[in-house]
Amino acid sequence: MFYTPEIINGFAKLDEEESRHLQTVLRHKAGDRLQLTDGKGHFYTAEISEIGKKQVLARILETTPVPAERRARLHVAIAPTKNIDRLEWFLEKATEMGIDTITPLLCKRSERETIRPDRLEKILVSAMKQSLRAYLPVLNPLTPFAKVIADAGNYPQRFIAWCASEPVPHLKSMAQPSVDTLVLIGPEGDFSPEEVALALGNGFLAISLGAARLRTETAGMFVVAALNWQAEG
Repeated sequence: MFYTPEIINGFAKLDEEESRHLQTVLRHKAGDRLQLTDGKGHFYTAEISEIGKKQVLARILETTPVPAERRARLHVAIAPTKNIDRLEWFLEKATEMGIDTITPLLCKRSERETIRPDRLEKILVSAMKQSLRAYLPVLNPLTPFAKVIADAGNYPQRFIAWCASEPVPHLKSMAQPSVDTLVLIGPEGDFSPEEVALALGNGFLAISLGAARLRTETAGMFVVAALNWQAEG
């Protein structure tokens, strides 16, 4: 499976990295057929028409639209972990299971304040192709907590998962599968009291992910798995 968002006038244009893999690893040549996705809900069968050093052009032979993967959008805003490998693991597995949008979240207690969007985007593309999905998740820039809260109004279902001092409802008892959902997952040191108050004051509901204290990336994966399971149920 190859990925390219550049499909124009019946032709697919592969970027330099995909073209190099096609030529040097798979040894494809003009006339060979390929399976492609644009990451926007379509699979394509194409035939290689031109092979250049940095670009491959393929003629589209067949287009197969793929229905949306769930009845509503799923957006997880998650604080990047100190060990970036853990965030990368989350991105890979969330893409494999199905997610629409991921926002790296900059919090007061964040232990990582920089990310490499280009590397993270490659992980999403690789996971999409490996799992044979037709939708590439949107990866937003690293975004301050307050801005995510301010921009959350188009999600009617909004949750914040944190280690509350008093019992709060479990995600599975609160989430409605057919409603666009945004879930906030905090850093290793959890959200600050001020962040929690800001979220609760702007329509977010506090939720639990169970009795165990989960790592950031595990909490994110729990959310993706639970809400995908609900959507399929």
